[in-house]
Amino acid sequence: MKIVLVIIIFIFIVIIGKVFYIEVIDYDKLNEYASNLWSRNLPVKADRGIIYDRSGGILADNITTTSLVVIPNQIKDKKEVSQKLANILGISYEAMYKHVSKRTSIERVHPEGRRLSYEVADQIRNLKLDGVYLVKESKRYYPFDTYMSHTLGYVGIDNQGLSGLELMYDKYLTGKDGAIKYFSDAKGNKLNLSEVYEKPQNGMNLTLTINADIQASIERELDNAVTKYNPDMVIGLAMDPNSGEILGISSRPNFSSNNYQKYTTEEINRNLPIWATYEPGSTFKIITLAAALEENKVDLEKDTFVDRGSIRVENATLHCWKHGGHGRETFLEVVENSCNPGFVVLGQKLGKNTLFKYIKNFGFGSKTGIDLNGESTGIVFNLKNVGPVELATTAFGQGVSVTPLQQVTAVSAAINGGILYKPYIVKSINEPETNTIIKENKKTVVRKVISEKTSNQVRYALESVVSNGTGRTAYIDGYRVGGKTGTAQKVKDGHYLDNNYILSFIGFLPADNPKVVVYFAIDNPKGVQQFGGVIAGPPAKAILSDSIKALNIPKPSGGMEKEYQYYDKKYKTVADVTGMDKNEVIKKLKDFKVDFEGHGSKVTYQSPSAGARIYEGETVRVFMN
Repeated sequence: MKIVLVIIIFIFIVIIGKVFYIEVIDYDKLNEYASNLWSRNLPVKADRGIIYDRSGGILADNITTTSLVVIPNQIKDKKEVSQKLANILGISYEAMYKHVSKRTSIERVHPEGRRLSYEVADQIRNLKLDGVYLVKESKRYYPFDTYMSHTLGYVGIDNQGLSGLELMYDKYLTGKDGAIKYFSDAKGNKLNLSEVYEKPQNGMNLTLTINADIQASIERELDNAVTKYNPDMVIGLAMDPNSGEILGISSRPNFSSNNYQKYTTEEINRNLPIWATYEPGSTFKIITLAAALEENKVDLEKDTFVDRGSIRVENATLHCWKHGGHGRETFLEVVENSCNPGFVVLGQKLGKNTLFKYIKNFGFGSKTGIDLNGESTGIVFNLKNVGPVELATTAFGQGVSVTPLQQVTAVSAAINGGILYKPYIVKSINEPETNTIIKENKKTVVRKVISEKTSNQVRYALESVVSNGTGRTAYIDGYRVGGKTGTAQKVKDGHYLDNNYILSFIGFLPADNPKVVVYFAIDNPKGVQQFGGVIAGPPAKAILSDSIKALNIPKPSGGMEKEYQYYDKKYKTVADVTGMDKNEVIKKLKDFKVDFEGHGSKVTYQSPSAGARIYEGETVRVFMN
């Protein structure tokens, strides 16, 4: 009896201990297990992080839509429900019946029931069917549609990033979904218990380095170029040369990020400013110039060169764009005139080892490291394969293949004091509710390439190109602009194409203290004489002009006056004619058309105002008293 009693007491102690363990120590875990067995979740999708420009303008947003889910076990008459839903959604009865009869706790009606219109959602809601639910779903929306489409990218139907920044920063932009939790028995019947709302956690926001005004200017000029020239492609890019921040980026052809399904994979995955590679042509001469100046191989104003229209290198004859050549010229004029034979001589003075050292140091032949996917490396000759001809052609931008971004990054280093920066487009990643900065990108120095002294000389030479040389079309009166034109033949199957060029212009301002570098390239414009300065210069000038206001750049003092050609439109200063009579006005404004408004003997107001600089022959409106 005693033994039996001890055994029974021991058993009760074990049972009580186990009950205590279950009810106290293991309660939370077991309660969660139990809750999961009889709880069901209606998903509530999190919003994707918003993408802003540097001033807070929205580039990628979210709109709230509604999606259909069904709980098959709660639907009593599956045939009737299937027929009603099929009629509203415009799908077959059989397709809908498959959804409502599936052996699953919750069935998302995909794709027919995703992102429903308000009208369709209201029709389903008014049916008040058991087991049929409408849940919130977020849809990506791009307010400017095609703006920066390759750079921003696009997202799939489940809000996953598929290209561009949407893909590159997907782990930050993607939020954590929430749910409406309800309770049901084993058969799926809903229990009379309170529902639990688990709030979704939205994704992180991105703030880009993009300047909205410069971006709009680039988009406008790209569209104008497409309309005017019907080119194969057009590229526009703007950068802060003192930090590597991308201020504007786009290209044509582009696509609608809101309707990406209508385009081919090839059309939507090629971000041309960072992906396209081609021979740069004369814009590459800036690198040869910088190297020659840094190595003290040339004095721009004292050293001279006689251009006879071509130069012989081994078995090859390399031509200047001007038939018959430019004659005797200083090397500053070689730069102004974009004279190929003159740059061949500079390349020969440097030698292949030195020239290619600078080409590598300026970043050519390797990725810049920008925070975008799909960047190309470009192609540079292997040094062991460089002979006299390859050295000569490389010196003026032929035989190498570069990306637009590499060119802008390298030229920025040539004019900013000699520092090569790593370009970037995301300024910061921010927490959505408090706007706390989670991660911030800052300017990154890659290397020092040339000295401040050399950089000053490069800026001076390139300002002279715009004032006196092939870049005159980019001249902006009252501002100091530097730049270089490019006219590059295209290669196909190892041969240069006839009358098929990529025309480009790379410019910056102010020339004495650059705040922005703009690159504009037009591939194979139709029906025009193909010269970079003539075709690519004006749109680049327009973007630079808009950048003045966008960046609040003041008018500088000094600078070079434009050397006008006989065919150039000339700027003239408007005189002050207030208080004068008509005869005096006509004499004072003899260089302009004068439009008199009103009656009286004296002028009370004029437009443009005194001191304004406008083209000769433009109209000045004069208001009489």
